[in-house]
Amino acid sequence: MIIPYKNFSEIFADYGIEITPSQYKSLETYAKMLTEWNEKMNLTAITDPEGITIKHFLDSILPLKKLDVPHGTSFVDVGTGAGFPGLPMKINRPDIKLTLLDSLNKRVEFLKAVCSETKTDADCIHSRAEDGGRSERYREKFDFAVARAVAAMPVLSEYCLPFVKVGGTFAALKGPGEDLSSAESAIKLLGGEVSDVIEYTLPGGDKRTLIVVGKVKATPEKYPRNSGQIKKKPL
Repeated sequence: MIIPYKNFSEIFADYGIEITPSQYKSLETYAKMLTEWNEKMNLTAITDPEGITIKHFLDSILPLKKLDVPHGTSFVDVGTGAGFPGLPMKINRPDIKLTLLDSLNKRVEFLKAVCSETKTDADCIHSRAEDGGRSERYREKFDFAVARAVAAMPVLSEYCLPFVKVGGTFAALKGPGEDLSSAESAIKLLGGEVSDVIEYTLPGGDKRTLIVVGKVKATPEKYPRNSGQIKKKPL
């Protein structure tokens, strides 16, 4: 469940985001399904209406106000989990062409159910990130890769940058205090270049950092490596 439309829309309006009644209805359905499915599988630790509103929905949609996202832009949400940030982005911006990718089939089935119930057009793909990044179908095919993940930037970059077209963008939704110095060589090796680091605060005081990486050249063929190598020996 989420908070009533009047309060919900006011929170978003404070950040310059319009939520229409139909978008609210889709997000309300999403929140209801999230809490119901969460009882039988681990999707989220955040289940209260205000927490879902701010820490899932606002947190996911807000980067669209910070990035230049032309009409019809293609997005892949890598390791999307319960659909964050990609699915709320798509509900708010239906013109986005969205692919949701996750390694756990149960979560993919949840995402398919939400998309069906809310009539949201998105490709829900069951795949490990490193397999998707090597696949001819997905490699360097997207304008944007997004991820809201706790992994450090060298690891996250190896998972995400292979999906991005040259000229495209990888946007990482992070908490405060991310040490980018340890990731600079990895990002460069993978064909990226940090173009912006945007800091902002959610209602209630939680700080966020949006790290924006431009794809300036093709990712070398040997990346991404397999998951064990990525975690054991980050670039």
